Amino acid sequence: MRNNIQGVLTAIVTTFDRDGAFNPVAQREQVKRQLHAGNGIFCGGTNGEFFVLNAREKLALAQTCVDEVNGAAPVVAHIGEISTRETILLGQQIARLGVDAVSAITPWFVPLQQDALIAHYHAVADALDVPLYLYNIPARTGNTLLPETVRTLAAHPNIAGIKDSAGSYESLSGFLQAAEGAEAFAVLTGPDSLIHQGFTEGCVACVSGLANVVPQEINAIWSRFHAGDLAGSRQAQEKVTGLRSALYSLGFPPAAVKKAVALLGYAVGDSRYAVQFSAAQQQTIRQLITPWLP
Repeated sequence: MRNNIQGVLTAIVTTFDRDGAFNPVAQREQVKRQLHAGNGIFCGGTNGEFFVLNAREKLALAQTCVDEVNGAAPVVAHIGEISTRETILLGQQIARLGVDAVSAITPWFVPLQQDALIAHYHAVADALDVPLYLYNIPARTGNTLLPETVRTLAAHPNIAGIKDSAGSYESLSGFLQAAEGAEAFAVLTGPDSLIHQGFTEGCVACVSGLANVVPQEINAIWSRFHAGDLAGSRQAQEKVTGLRSALYSLGFPPAAVKKAVALLGYAVGDSRYAVQFSAAQQQTIRQLITPWLP
């Protein structure tokens, strides 16, 4: 089973109330923002703070996104857990909620050989009735998917593609080469700095954390590219890259993104990541997002 996803998927923040509990009303508001900009949804990923959510919250988050989107755009949910068993169990539960596809990072903490990663992803893909996207983010997991491993996994009929968040062009290029000749296997770029380049070299979609802050601007990179306006797409990318560099220099990027969304006036709550922003840093964020303040 393969899945056709293209364009922008926003790695959407998970919203919390003042007590730190999941806030489905605020979550729906964030989904609406993304739909208005023409973006799909990637929920429960790093920007969604997945590893500080419990299983009940992960299911509630996915269900809220699916319900609000209501078929208007793709919804991909992250299901990666530290073990194969837990990844399958969560994946099966989330698949029943009506998501279009799921994605899973490599297991973490324990160093794994490539054959173990192949066995892990084969087991997960075999157990699910929705398409599975690999998710490479070695800086967070300590385990890297190599291009030759991805070439092997691409042959599985239920592995639809890979989201690469390694952060370098070299990594992305390796996966694009690995995907050559693999029918319907898609490469999705994770770093916001590589969206335009990814599209020009064969990526079908991006998964963007910065789209939480500037959804229209991220979408412009895709929509202009899709319309054949390469110069306009490149110009949109340059604007986004400048914001990314300044914002991400202030701290852990997902936490900085969520703080920026909150400072835009949206009730997304505080991040559960143990990251603090000083008053001076928050003022810098306000200055960066001034063009987008209501």
